[in-house]
Amino acid sequence: MAISSTTLKEIVAERKLVPDEQLDKLVRESKEKKVPLDNLLVVKKAVSEEDLSAALAAHYKVDVIDLKNEKIDQPLLQLIPEPIARRHRVVAFRKKGDKLHVAMLDPDDLQTREFIKKKTNFEVVPYLATHSGLDFALSLYHSSLKSEFEKILKGHKEEPGEGGEIEGLEVGGELKKMAEEIPVVRVVDTLLEYAIFERASDIHIEPQEHDVDVRYRIDGVLHDVMTLPKLILPALVARIKVLSNLKIDEHRLPQDGRFKTEREAHKISFRVSTIPIFDGEKVVMRLLEEGATALTFEQLGFQHSALDNIERNLRRPHGMTLVTGPTGSGKSTTLYTVLSGLNTKTVNISTIEDPIEYRVPGVNQMQVNPKIGLTFSTGLRALLRQDPNVIMIGEIRDRETAEEAVHAAMTGHLVFSTLHTNSASGALPRLTDMGIEPYLIASTINNIIGQRLVRRICDDCKKSQKLDKKTAESLGREYDLKHLIEVMEREGVLPKKASDFSELEFWKGAGCEKCGQSGYRGRLGIYEVLEISGKIMDLILRKSASSEIEKQAIAEGMVLMWQDGFIKASQGMTTIDEILRVSRE
Repeated sequence: MAISSTTLKEIVAERKLVPDEQLDKLVRESKEKKVPLDNLLVVKKAVSEEDLSAALAAHYKVDVIDLKNEKIDQPLLQLIPEPIARRHRVVAFRKKGDKLHVAMLDPDDLQTREFIKKKTNFEVVPYLATHSGLDFALSLYHSSLKSEFEKILKGHKEEPGEGGEIEGLEVGGELKKMAEEIPVVRVVDTLLEYAIFERASDIHIEPQEHDVDVRYRIDGVLHDVMTLPKLILPALVARIKVLSNLKIDEHRLPQDGRFKTEREAHKISFRVSTIPIFDGEKVVMRLLEEGATALTFEQLGFQHSALDNIERNLRRPHGMTLVTGPTGSGKSTTLYTVLSGLNTKTVNISTIEDPIEYRVPGVNQMQVNPKIGLTFSTGLRALLRQDPNVIMIGEIRDRETAEEAVHAAMTGHLVFSTLHTNSASGALPRLTDMGIEPYLIASTINNIIGQRLVRRICDDCKKSQKLDKKTAESLGREYDLKHLIEVMEREGVLPKKASDFSELEFWKGAGCEKCGQSGYRGRLGIYEVLEISGKIMDLILRKSASSEIEKQAIAEGMVLMWQDGFIKASQGMTTIDEILRVSRE
């Protein structure tokens, strides 16, 4: 993990390694370009790597190690698996007795040191690494894997061909043998284990022309984890296909599968998708923790009038609630929270999903299977004959499903589903476009939730900040900040000392060991909840545009998604940057 810019600036300024004016300029450039300051100082030749390393070593009271001059054996290197080594910028290079000598960019990273100690059962002795030396040591992981896979392929005369295919290995049996080889198993197990450790939601395995890139999605943002030699691709994909019971010798068509694994206290289900691309087969694995405890609406991020609206409509005996937003915006999590809240012995809850993401005890969950004719609409018709009180439909994708959902809501059932629209108000014209009669929409829908996910500020390095005048003016050109203050006052969240936007206090994460210097840890939702009132019913019947419906909902007190985001930013839950990132999608 790289040293924080603030600490580094203090060290460089104290030792007068760089003139103050030049240092300030480089600090600004580091923030704008999101490049580590220590890297920038060396690249811009403001200070030599040797002088900077000596200053940092003196600050940390550790020795400097140049890994380019060290001979590192593979068993020693592998004590710290590559995903951890690359993400935390740390390499094991020497072992003496019960002590493991470890090169790091930040020797004060106690969390990583403690993890290595627990993983290896060695006492960790930290050294300060240079960037160039660390990059050299990390490349040794690549060469080690390459040589191991060359041994596996030695029995095959053919060389890897275009697109990562290996002639002579097209036969499923041969690929299956490769998938059982120890290096292949070790690589896949390592990828899965550290995806769980890093709290990743997805693993992306992406073949390039000469290499295979592996990335984790953590808190909604993709991070590079490791680079593998291209010749590993067929065996790597074959191993994942074996685990998820897919056709090993099918490379031309997309496939979907699933498998489970247990790691310590975690039971994780992996949802696997493979697609053919120009350079080979791309694999994406989504991680779903089984048995995860259901969150409350407050934990999801619902508050004030939005929370009151949700809870009021859940007490209704029938009608429909829709959750809208793009893929990956947490719609399913919201629906599962709703189901958990309604799940009692006196209620019959049935769902039809594609796929079933979480198992909910006491809920009857049906998996869509188009191959045998079990679609959302046919499954929903069958569910209605099962006397349910509550029905959850994974997604309304077509007119037939929409008609069945509306019919269910009309005949005394409480129905929940998702719809892909950018806002809550956009769901109403979308249903009309699907061919649902406006009078049916107006009479069956109770409310619509629009949502996005934002990263939560790390509580361990959170600090307050005031926006400068230029930033406030820029935001004012894009958002109605005067109305925002009125909304905050109405919701009871406006600080007494603040009478306009410029007086509001906001927050950011400075970056620390626990959040990987990102300033963020975890996610929460920002929401807008549109309740169907009498006036909005009239607009639906007149087939009004979503902008007119939204305007009326605002007049009736709806808090817009970006407003909810700004409120949460002022409460120290997230940052203005996060709200801008997701509200512009």
